[in-house]
Amino acid sequence: MNDLTIQRPSKAHGVPAPERMAALAGSRLCHDIVSPLGAIGNGLELLQLSGDWPGIGHSPEMQLIAESVEAARARLRWFRVAFGHAAPDQRLSLTELAALFADAEKAGRIRLRLDAEGDLPRPEARMILLALMCFETAMPWGGSVLVCRGAQGWRLVAECSRSKSDPALWSWLDPDPQRERPEPGSSEVHFLLLGSFARADNRPLIWELDETGGEISF
Repeated sequence: MNDLTIQRPSKAHGVPAPERMAALAGSRLCHDIVSPLGAIGNGLELLQLSGDWPGIGHSPEMQLIAESVEAARARLRWFRVAFGHAAPDQRLSLTELAALFADAEKAGRIRLRLDAEGDLPRPEARMILLALMCFETAMPWGGSVLVCRGAQGWRLVAECSRSKSDPALWSWLDPDPQRERPEPGSSEVHFLLLGSFARADNRPLIWELDETGGEISF
């Protein structure tokens, strides 16, 4: 008998790189969570407009729920770019990047300023957000970060009254992937991912950190 099984040609050869698998998993998680969060937000708006519960929209309980949902949606938008899959031909406008910065400022202690023109490739936007998360870790008491683009690429310059230094953690941004170093915790995974994405995209990172700020450039 003839074998009638249809063999579909495979477009992938071998197992994808770990950073690609992490990005694909991040995209999947964000995609699946964004819909129920949106539904909760829509439900809250309907409750606020309903005449059955006068004044419910101004109650402390409803305001707390609404603020929490909006904060979760904003963080999810950030994670979708920072941890999600980014094809080389995908672009992100500066308006979208500025909106992400505005969301982060509402929920955090770091003030962000963007100085650039034109849009940017999605992989670059991903590296910028991951780098900002590194500064969030290093500046738990707050500060400011200037994100600017020049002829040599992107520079993120941070200033603060005091920083939390962890050279072993920051060493994950160094170009040598074989160097022995402690594995970061789940709340610090952005250091590992930023270094890994930088090596995969052949975008070497230059960084420094002192008691009152630091800089990351690529």
